Amino acid sequence: MGIKDWAAEDRPREKLLLRGPAALTDAELLAIFLRTGTPGKSAVDLARDLLADFGSLKAMLDADRQRFCQANGLGDAKYTQLQAVLEMARRHFKEVLQRGNALTSPEITRAYLSAQLRGYSYEVFACLFLDNQHRVIQLDELFRGTIDGASVYPREVVKKALQHNAAAVIFAHNHPSGIAEPSQADRHITDKLKQALALFDIRVLDHFIIGDGQPYSFAEHGLL
Repeated sequence: MGIKDWAAEDRPREKLLLRGPAALTDAELLAIFLRTGTPGKSAVDLARDLLADFGSLKAMLDADRQRFCQANGLGDAKYTQLQAVLEMARRHFKEVLQRGNALTSPEITRAYLSAQLRGYSYEVFACLFLDNQHRVIQLDELFRGTIDGASVYPREVVKKALQHNAAAVIFAHNHPSGIAEPSQADRHITDKLKQALALFDIRVLDHFIIGDGQPYSFAEHGLL
């Protein structure tokens, strides 16, 4: 039975229009992106096979071109479409944060930082600079490292904060392993950065670790 023969409320596109995108499973969302299946398989069946092949939706989204195009039913056309969708998402979150409004939504901040940092195969340390009303000034990727870690220099962070005339900052870095838990080194450098910035009356509002699932917040865990 093809998707066209399903009840309207079970078809991915109709279900999205009726109940919103959050109501769809990963396979249903992917099926909408794929649009069509392969001989003998619906788009939903193909989506389920792809998720099983890659292991998760995230793994598929993070796959490089070679790995992505090797999968059944995919290719360069789908790869370019996916990269365009991901880039639009990143730009959307960036525009939302940079409209000049005060930063009042932790959810948008998490989503934006995740979109920017998730997927790197090496560690990237970034800083979101804010003015005295917590409006976004700039997001800068300050340090890059290997999969084992990035060297972070407090002097460079302070220098950038002063250049931006920032009153507050939010740090973020990714864990390529996918484990969003702070190491002892993460805690140590956060304390050093907080102390260095305090000398210039610049507040550290949070430090997010981006891995699989929900980003880890230092502030929510009482580490700031």
